[in-house]
Amino acid sequence: MNFFLKSVSYILHPLLMPLIGAIIYFTAAPRFIPEDIIRAKIFGLMILTVLIPIVLFFFLKSFGTINSIHLEEVKQRKIPLLLQSILLIVVIKVIIDIYHYPELYYFFLGVLFSSLSAIFMVLFNIKASLHMTGISGVTMFTIALSIHFGMNLTLLITALMIANGLTATSRLHCKAHTNLELILGFLIGVIPQLTLINFWL
Repeated sequence: MNFFLKSVSYILHPLLMPLIGAIIYFTAAPRFIPEDIIRAKIFGLMILTVLIPIVLFFFLKSFGTINSIHLEEVKQRKIPLLLQSILLIVVIKVIIDIYHYPELYYFFLGVLFSSLSAIFMVLFNIKASLHMTGISGVTMFTIALSIHFGMNLTLLITALMIANGLTATSRLHCKAHTNLELILGFLIGVIPQLTLINFWL
């Protein structure tokens, strides 16, 4: 059980959540999108939201700026979150077109606002759970997609709800966060998505 709960922190790492949200969108959206376009978008997102952040992690770690991919210490969060925010802006400007993929555009805009909210909290020495931010944001986006397209995504939403519970349990088990920090992470993941739904739902 100990190994399983620790593994959840890596399997459901916040770095993977924007990519997972995009995969859910391209899989669920009932509109024609050429396969080569989908592959190109996913590949670009994988580079900008996963591979480059991992390279930057090792770069920052080599300089002693951070010591863990989970960013347990509040003071170590500012630079990685700033870099992530810049990469998200690149995604919004270059990869996701608001005219062709409005739902996905606002999803990534919500992720950007969540990242900026986490930076704002760091300024006040508050450590919200980034794991909860990531999984809760994807869950809210999936619920909105289900309503928007009139699709039955009950099983997927249920799985994501379970993932939220597993993530919270994992972070508590690892003593990485308090209950309040988990709640704050959940809120800064959900609220931007819930707010931006008004522009596309």
